[in-house]
Amino acid sequence: MSRRPLPRALVVAAATLGGVVACGSGRAPELASIDLDAQRVAVAGLSSGAAMATQVHFALNARVQGAALVAGVPYGCAQGALEIALGPCMTAQPEAPGVAMLADVARQRAAQHTIAPLSDFAGDRVLVLHGTKDATVSPKLAAVSAGLYRELGGEALSVALDDQRAFGHGLPTLGASAGCEAAVSPWLLDCGIDGAGLVMRALFGADGDVEGEAATAATGTLARFDQTALVPEGASGLADTGYVYTPSACADDRCGALVVFHGCQQNAESVGEAVARHAGFNRWADRYSVVVVYPQTQSSYLPLNPKACWDWWGYGGADYDLKRGGQVRFVAALLDRLEGKR
Repeated sequence: MSRRPLPRALVVAAATLGGVVACGSGRAPELASIDLDAQRVAVAGLSSGAAMATQVHFALNARVQGAALVAGVPYGCAQGALEIALGPCMTAQPEAPGVAMLADVARQRAAQHTIAPLSDFAGDRVLVLHGTKDATVSPKLAAVSAGLYRELGGEALSVALDDQRAFGHGLPTLGASAGCEAAVSPWLLDCGIDGAGLVMRALFGADGDVEGEAATAATGTLARFDQTALVPEGASGLADTGYVYTPSACADDRCGALVVFHGCQQNAESVGEAVARHAGFNRWADRYSVVVVYPQTQSSYLPLNPKACWDWWGYGGADYDLKRGGQVRFVAALLDRLEGKR
């Protein structure tokens, strides 16, 4: 698709979708492999990270059994065009994207084998979480995301739409410092809602798990890892270092994995260890025996991504949301490393 040049103000505005300087010096160690339960692998993200999570879920569905999208946009919404990303995909203006149109595109891509077969959605779990007070990404997009999954996955796919809670643009987090409606760094919101708990129960919980059950404090290990060895040729926007949380039990036992994608300006370069340490996923990871990986982007001006967003509109190339997209291939390499395949 050819694209006309866009005003700089629009490009910078795109970075509003969606925030660990790495500790120590020198290159971090490689990501360690684990005894991975390949049937318990999922992705989650906030804002641009939610867009990345759904892109990975569609493209690598044979390897990913669930996705949690917090304040995100539907798969394929931007169509590689920043004008669409900033309009229908963020503000639902002049109107929200249609489920039927997005589903047709996904079916065409599956038929062309540029994403995973849609039949791979069978048995997967999806949570779409969006606050009613979000002034950055329209809450109307949540129903579109859920509707798209239901249209493509049918009754074989479990989809939970949670869009009636009063919080703003961010991840509701117990003990956070930001106000519940404040779209400010680090986008962890004090609303009396355990967003990480909602995500983890939706993706890994069993029947009988209910909201409000307390998780213990995290007792595992949070460590840096070298991302450079996993970045494929042609991929852009990725930092040198990521984070991984490993529950103590996962040193010897089989464990699942959750890849958590941060939002714009929510990366390590911008907010330190706020997300990797304080978003709440780690204490639930102990309970559900899940390794949590926090991959990191970096800001850049070539390509133009000053706020370190995950690529949900095509700054890294036209294939950004397909299997051959640079950042998608990076996630595939990350899963390979976890599973000991590389």
